[in-house]
Amino acid sequence: MPSALAYMVLVLSISLLNGQSPPGKPEIHKCRSPDKETFTCWWNPGSDGGLPTNYSLTYSKEGEKNTYECPDYKTSGPNSCFFSKQYTSIWKIYIITVNATNEMGSSTSDPLYVDVTYIVEPEPPRNLTLEVKQLKDKKTYLLVKWFPPTITDVKTGWFTMEYEIRLKSEEADEWEIHFTGHQTQFKVFDLYPGQKYLVQTRCKPDHGYWSRWGQEKSIEIPNDFTLKDTTVWIIVAVLSAVICLIMVWAVALKGYSMMTCIFPPVPGPKIKGFDTHLLEVHNKEQLEKYAY
Repeated sequence: MPSALAYMVLVLSISLLNGQSPPGKPEIHKCRSPDKETFTCWWNPGSDGGLPTNYSLTYSKEGEKNTYECPDYKTSGPNSCFFSKQYTSIWKIYIITVNATNEMGSSTSDPLYVDVTYIVEPEPPRNLTLEVKQLKDKKTYLLVKWFPPTITDVKTGWFTMEYEIRLKSEEADEWEIHFTGHQTQFKVFDLYPGQKYLVQTRCKPDHGYWSRWGQEKSIEIPNDFTLKDTTVWIIVAVLSAVICLIMVWAVALKGYSMMTCIFPPVPGPKIKGFDTHLLEVHNKEQLEKYAY
């Protein structure tokens, strides 16, 4: 017995001199469910002690004595455990731990208590659309529309989803965030014509966490609406000028008619039987007589 203990001490001393040690304590980083039907847990492994280290996730359910190992280490990537529908129960508390083991020993994470109902983090909203609109008073606004995530059942009331949008001009550093409640569209006013705006959306269930921000889309607020107003005024000015010219022309014609009435032209002789041609001939003969 003493020799065996001495051997173990010797091996441990050599391992420590070579930089080898038991694994560090792993830490469960996060557990997330996208739809209340499946969920995944991820962990940070910690130090491996300079040796090959194996990790395993074990869990039990509150009120039950059985302990189970992770059903799927592959689907969600390295250092993760995926629970499919078969292994997911709502309104049940899962007690989850991660174990690390190598040749020098083992360590166990602190337990994490998980209720699937409260770890829901949905996918971002989909089909984001942007459209510039104009009210009757010529005021412009940006209409933002979107749809809930595909895998989220909001029609049956299984989920009650809330939304936020954020936008900023291309030159701005900070986002402007608007909470939209349960509606899947929103009007944004007071935007600058000629500016390009970036828009994103995200969502959150009644219990759980905000999704990541969805795909970014952009739109440029055109100057057309302002130009349309200017064009209208130009058209009004041209029509007014034409109307003024018509009125001046009408007044001028009316003034000519009045002058004609005040100073009528001198009428020609109207003596019955008087031949003006004979008068012209007589005057010509008199002129010729005086010429001689």
